[in-house]
Amino acid sequence: MVVMYEIAGRKVGSHVLSMATLATAFGGSYLAMGGKSKGKEQGPPINATSKDEENFIQEFLKNAEAEEKKAKH
Repeated sequence: MVVMYEIAGRKVGSHVLSMATLATAFGGSYLAMGGKSKGKEQGPPINATSKDEENFIQEFLKNAEAEEKKAKH
């Protein structure tokens, strides 16, 4: 037998209430754990006076990151 509860003037079975409770709990935790996806990490802006200087800085940073990865492994 199912126990019937009266909610907002309608009769609702206990099994419906338990399914709604579980759906709310798991659905809420799924949405809360989602968060933003991490895209490409950005650093501070490069304030270069010319395009050549900006390219030099970007290449330098790429080389430094590559060396850092080599040193870790």
